[in-house]
Amino acid sequence: MSSPLLGYVPRQGWLHTLTGVSKLVLVLALVVGAMISFDARYLLGLALLSVVLWMVSRVRLRDLAVVLWLIAIFMVLNNLLIFLFAPGYGEQLFGSRTLLVDGPWRWDLTAQQLFYQLVVTLKYFAVLPAVLLFITTTRPPEFASSLNRIGVPYRAAYAVSLALRYIPDVQRDFRTISQAQQARGLDVSRKVGLGTRIRNLTSTLMPLLLGAFDRIESVAAAMELRGFGRGKGRTWFDQRPLRTRDVVVMVAAVLLLATSVALVVLGGGRWWNPFA
Repeated sequence: MSSPLLGYVPRQGWLHTLTGVSKLVLVLALVVGAMISFDARYLLGLALLSVVLWMVSRVRLRDLAVVLWLIAIFMVLNNLLIFLFAPGYGEQLFGSRTLLVDGPWRWDLTAQQLFYQLVVTLKYFAVLPAVLLFITTTRPPEFASSLNRIGVPYRAAYAVSLALRYIPDVQRDFRTISQAQQARGLDVSRKVGLGTRIRNLTSTLMPLLLGAFDRIESVAAAMELRGFGRGKGRTWFDQRPLRTRDVVVMVAAVLLLATSVALVVLGGGRWWNPFA
């Protein structure tokens, strides 16, 4: 059986030994810090940190191959569309123009535009690896208990946990239904035309959606019968006490976020202008 498209990946990495709270604080600090600042130096540091975290997590690239390919395609398309519709935004942003390639009509490639799109790309590398690592190194029940410990209502936390828990199940059902439909003669390979593939894929998605709705109804009924949501709080089975390494990670996360805020305040803005 192939690995899940996106979900918990059991490994013996360092990140797996951290509690869900510390990992959640770290990923929130990375995401919020990258959202606040557009400083290329800061984003480069976050990207390098994400690479280091990926290495110590022991999560392999092929564990998330499909997701990484989709992110890479979206990132390339985003850069192409930015240059197509706003090829001069970098010049307006940094207030200067250094021509690199004299293109047709208004599509001149300038150093300012290239640097602006480099910063946009750095945001991907600063945020997405950390988010993916959090999902792949944290079990859904531990994720739910972490959300509850930082103040999220346990009903919402449990809903997030259920969504993450059923991602592998939905992928397994899709594979099973797809193989059953192919055995009945519905071809979704490249041997048939695109229109035929889309129609045959619809025949796979409809049973998948109906099965997902049935599962949601069954889970909701079971939770209601057990009185879920009646109390103001609840206990969690998968909840570990904080250790020294968790405290160190959370302190480092706060410092990373404080660095982002300090760069904005001291630098007089969210952007670092190397062309000034």
